[in-house]
Amino acid sequence: MMEPVSNSPSRLPAGIAVPGDANGPLAQRVHPEPPHAYRAPFARDAARILHTRAFRRLAGKTQVFTRLAADAPSDHFRSRLTHTLEVTQISRTLAAALGLNTELTEALALAHDIGHPPFGHAGEKALDQSLRSHGLRFDHNLHALRIVTWFEERYPACRGLNLTLAVREGIVKHSHDYSAATHPELAAYFLDQFPPLEAQLIDLADEIAYLTADLDDGLDSGILSLEQVRAEVPLFRGFHDGVLRDYPAAPPKLAAYETLKRILNALVTDLMEETARQVALLGATTLQDVRRAQRRLAALSPGMEAARAAAKQFLYANLYNSAGMEEGHAHATEVVQGLFAALMADPGLLPSDHQAQIPTEGLARTVTDYIAGMTDSYIEQAWSRAGG
Repeated sequence: MMEPVSNSPSRLPAGIAVPGDANGPLAQRVHPEPPHAYRAPFARDAARILHTRAFRRLAGKTQVFTRLAADAPSDHFRSRLTHTLEVTQISRTLAAALGLNTELTEALALAHDIGHPPFGHAGEKALDQSLRSHGLRFDHNLHALRIVTWFEERYPACRGLNLTLAVREGIVKHSHDYSAATHPELAAYFLDQFPPLEAQLIDLADEIAYLTADLDDGLDSGILSLEQVRAEVPLFRGFHDGVLRDYPAAPPKLAAYETLKRILNALVTDLMEETARQVALLGATTLQDVRRAQRRLAALSPGMEAARAAAKQFLYANLYNSAGMEEGHAHATEVVQGLFAALMADPGLLPSDHQAQIPTEGLARTVTDYIAGMTDSYIEQAWSRAGG
């Protein structure tokens, strides 16, 4: 099912959207199920993701700021869960305006971060480094696929959520193109083709959501100052100047909020218009045209992409890798890698269901699966119990 936006100037040809037909190839499940009386396949997938334990645990996982149970900086900063909801809102808006399948887009947005471990990117980096010493890697997209196809046990008929092919493909490919040579286990996901636009949009909606949200949280935290952001982020300064002209008496915080709202709107509008322009330039009228294109068609315009990249670079230098974040990153590394080493040394510390996976998955991957599912507070407790 799709939500028509009849007055959208960027509406794409109808054949480009993934069909919501339950009999279509992308709506098929590994374990066949009868159609639902009143819900389309992708709407069912979105609900299945929403009701998982893995989705609920996103509420306790860091987005940017590490949230230690004993020293939480603020209840107002984004978690993985609130970030996911923001990405979902942006993604559905884009899909509706472009005439794409909103229910598929929503399902993919809800699942896009479900594979992330605790402690944000610092935790992911630490877990990957631990795995490398065993000849393995950690990839949150591929871990998300493991979650929805195996770890979540909701139904007596099968393991996993039994999601449609379109949702499983989008979970794997929304932000990364994998090679069949290096990932033969992903052969079912059309690795020689680009994903549908519904999946392509998720990666850019994610970029837009965390760019504006992290500027917001960075300012609220005091790590970033308004003067610094104005001086070093032209995208912010341009819109902030406009806000100051329109609302000269506005308190600084409200002027900053209005600026971020305008930036968000400008980025989303640009993404919608540039994606429509790329589709028109190619002359694409079908989903297969999108899949066989020379490049991904979802894109920001060159000028807006340059502005976004510059703002992201600023955030890396002044927020994500700032002196104020170093202690949190060091702590995340110590806890993740310390717990990984402790569990590798004594697998008996693993829960029984994870111990049962060792013969088929190997000890290192089993330990990784266990750690990746933890919230920030739970990994602190597990590390303490392991002697950390």
